[in-house]
Amino acid sequence: MRSLAAATTLAVLFSSAALTATPAFADSVKPLTAIEDAAVTVVDGTHQRVFISDASTNRIAVTDDAGSLIGTLTGLPQVLGLALSPDDSTLYAAVHGADKIVAYDTATLAQTAEYATGTGTTPSSLAHADGKLWFGYGDQWDSDLGVVDLSAETPTVTLGLAVGHDFASPPALYADSDNPGMLLALDTNISSGPMVVYDISSGTPVLRVAEDKGGTYTGAALTPDGQNVVVAGPGIRTLIEYRLSDLAEVRTYPLASNPLNVAVAPDGTIAATVLDTDDVGDTYVFPTDPSKPVSVRNLSHAWMPGGKLTSWSADGSKLFVVTDTYYTPQFRVVDEPRKYAATLKVDAPASAPRAKTLTVTGTLTADLALPSGTPITVTRTDTESPNGKPLGTKSLGTGGRFSFTDVPPAGGKVKYTVTYAGDAEHTSASATDTVDVSRATPTLTLNNNGKVYSYGQDVKFTAHLGTTYKNRTVEIWADPYGADKPNKLVKTGTVNSDGNLSVVVDLKRKTKLTAKFAGDARYAPKSTQSTVGAKVSISTSVSGAYKSKYTWNHTYLFFRQSKDPVVTATLPPYGGRTQLLQIQYWSGTGWVTTYREYFKLDSAGKSAVQLTGTPPKGVRFRVRNSYVSGSGDSVNTTTYGSWKYFTFTS
Repeated sequence: MRSLAAATTLAVLFSSAALTATPAFADSVKPLTAIEDAAVTVVDGTHQRVFISDASTNRIAVTDDAGSLIGTLTGLPQVLGLALSPDDSTLYAAVHGADKIVAYDTATLAQTAEYATGTGTTPSSLAHADGKLWFGYGDQWDSDLGVVDLSAETPTVTLGLAVGHDFASPPALYADSDNPGMLLALDTNISSGPMVVYDISSGTPVLRVAEDKGGTYTGAALTPDGQNVVVAGPGIRTLIEYRLSDLAEVRTYPLASNPLNVAVAPDGTIAATVLDTDDVGDTYVFPTDPSKPVSVRNLSHAWMPGGKLTSWSADGSKLFVVTDTYYTPQFRVVDEPRKYAATLKVDAPASAPRAKTLTVTGTLTADLALPSGTPITVTRTDTESPNGKPLGTKSLGTGGRFSFTDVPPAGGKVKYTVTYAGDAEHTSASATDTVDVSRATPTLTLNNNGKVYSYGQDVKFTAHLGTTYKNRTVEIWADPYGADKPNKLVKTGTVNSDGNLSVVVDLKRKTKLTAKFAGDARYAPKSTQSTVGAKVSISTSVSGAYKSKYTWNHTYLFFRQSKDPVVTATLPPYGGRTQLLQIQYWSGTGWVTTYREYFKLDSAGKSAVQLTGTPPKGVRFRVRNSYVSGSGDSVNTTTYGSWKYFTFTS
């Protein structure tokens, strides 16, 4: 069976909304990137293809029955209605913006014919019946019914065939080969528009019955024998089935929201999509047995005013739902549409002590209630059983509730997975919940915290791990100060019999050492840090002296008063690094600072400062260079260089 969906004005009213869709029970979801706004779908069971028209992109997307794109039919301005020949050999498309109907070979996708319908006719809907192709055309009250006689040697187009009713918009048309001589026309875009049934057995429509059922239909589908029609709308939360012979109401199908579209499978199973303003379910499947409840699924989890096009596969085994998200339409396939969607919820405590009994509860529900005793299986996943440990089969209680207890042997994140395998009438379902199970806190220490070492000194760091369960592995990381040096794993291994793991680190900067224990089934992860300082190496040279002599308990450099000493500092280079130059003189009772200033080092870590002026003779001086953490950088510990002593003579 094939059905056409009338365009819904809601797509215009809400065209600026930003909505998303997430499938819940659809077995597959694929984006339809070839189109923007799906209008009509038809299913070709012979070639396992689905044709989807899109007036926005002026094309027809062709997919397989999984939604994978096979090709596109392009150059079709505002293409809308689609119809297949009874043998699925030909696809007909109403090209609204070009006043024509185009035919394609469904096997090769090659165009085989074109039928001009007349200037300004703007055809929009199609139905193949009794060897003829019927079409609705026109605009608003200037709308009518036309036909292409495909049986003629030269197919002819006849217009103005609507009788007994003045259509407010191009009628949506429906026909079925199992009910020959019948054509149904719906006046879809007016609240008082009727359902009109024509007798077309003579080739010229004759009004059989017409009745106002409320109008504003958003979709319709004929029953497998072609004797009845199920309509979506108008503006009520119900599908209604009417008998075509007299338009008497046969049955209603209650919905939780306004219907958008409807499709009927070859066995009579009815599927519908709804607006779903309350997010309680957007896809409904009504079983052929009226004593059974409707099956409700939530395929998009969103209010979708752009519409949902619903179609059955040719054999009725699958349900196709095309959702319009205003971004990229999605092609969704439900493999077991007649089954009731089982919803499984698991509730475990947020936290629990290890090796103590905890209780997990939950529910397994469906629109067709599951009986008490229904089996569910439970699996526990933890650090001891990372691939999952089966905990056996549990039974469903009354009201779909279940409960079981467990004693988790391992701490950390413990996940309980509950699975229902499904049955002949219910889909499978699975759900999980996680418990944070407590673990003991191990002892982990790392020596040397707060100590300061010489530049380039090799320092031994020892991590000590106390009692644990199984894991005895420790990592030691070294993170030197400065953005140019990354945190680095310097040692990993199993601690020795004393619980120790050691590593020697060459310290050239302040460094943060971190010992890490990843934890095990009974002891929690632990880390500890030790931050140590590292001095810099500083050398100071003073050039220009004419002699050196050990006196006054130090080696002094002697300069002529006319000679300017040059003090050169050499430190390990680092970006922006400075050194502090300090000069003192002997007052007779102690050393007094007479000059101090920071000087920037060059890229090689050097700075040279010339001491100018006329110094006094016989006064003792000393000079030193120092590194002060924070003055230019902070990657090392403040380090004072050695003093150099000097004096001046005539």
